[in-house]
Amino acid sequence: MGRILAIDFGTKRIGLAVTDSNQIIATSLTTIPSAEIFDYLKTYFSKETVTRIIIGEPKHLDGSKSGPIEALNNFKKALVRLFPGIPVESIDERFTSKIAFESMILSGAKKKDRENKSNIDKISAVIILQDYLSQLSYRKS
Repeated sequence: MGRILAIDFGTKRIGLAVTDSNQIIATSLTTIPSAEIFDYLKTYFSKETVTRIIIGEPKHLDGSKSGPIEALNNFKKALVRLFPGIPVESIDERFTSKIAFESMILSGAKKKDRENKSNIDKISAVIILQDYLSQLSYRKS
């Protein structure tokens, strides 16, 4: 079995998280400047087997899409074009940044670490991936 990669998309930074090879545990991977993401993924995919990509899709409370939708859609199209053998799925990412920030507070992270947006992006990617894994296990039961 390969890994599942989660992406917290942003126009400046992209947070990444990944599962273990058994697709059980979600851990943060890194935060990459958006302009460097495809080079990073090409290198990562050459070293690791990734069987699925999950992208957080920002939505409003009413379920309508929010954020830089056009940029996100272009990013997804580029992923599909560059990595045709890896399925790409979207998952609702409402409140992930807020949950990430709150989890940093609860874990005792220093104010300086909480203000570092790349930390929030990494944790948001983990939350997106964990939500996906929870939905996956729910569908199996």
